[in-house]
Amino acid sequence: MKLVVGLGNPGLKYKNTRHNIGFNIVDYIASEYNIKIKKNKFKSLIGEYIQGGECITFMKPQTYMNLSGEAVREFLSWNKMTSKDIIVIYDDISLDVGILRIKQSGSAGGHNGIKSIIQHLQTNEFPRIKIGVGEKPKNWDLADYVLSNFSNEEKDILENNFKNVKNITKLILEGKIDNAMNNYNTKRR
Repeated sequence: MKLVVGLGNPGLKYKNTRHNIGFNIVDYIASEYNIKIKKNKFKSLIGEYIQGGECITFMKPQTYMNLSGEAVREFLSWNKMTSKDIIVIYDDISLDVGILRIKQSGSAGGHNGIKSIIQHLQTNEFPRIKIGVGEKPKNWDLADYVLSNFSNEEKDILENNFKNVKNITKLILEGKIDNAMNNYNTKRR
């Protein structure tokens, strides 16, 4: 069993914000596999499918970003899984819009959703896919920026990368994270 977690905030007012890119990508991947993410369980909306005889669950925690770790921990505990069985997909303001970074582990890098997962799992050893959402303009408040919508140009850049994130997720689920990093980690900031 594997778990793919997209980070974001619940509610329509957050739907297309920078902070919700994880939710948007999980929705995209789920739609590609005709998976309905609507079952409310483990403080999350989840959907499941079978790939190569293994159950893959897609999760959108409904706890709000800063408490995402609660939902992930509950799911892992209930299913007797470890942090190595998850992939977390989330936004990164230190990367230009659309830039992808795959990592096997690491710090939270200032991201409160990742910080919560690390705190609740008591480890930073889990695969993750970071999607660049652009650096905060100097005169903006960070919270206002990550809760802002993308421009049409930025949306186009991101949507062109959704298929890449789907492919990366598939590779990681197949145990090929090195292959994913070598082929998809973008060189630019």
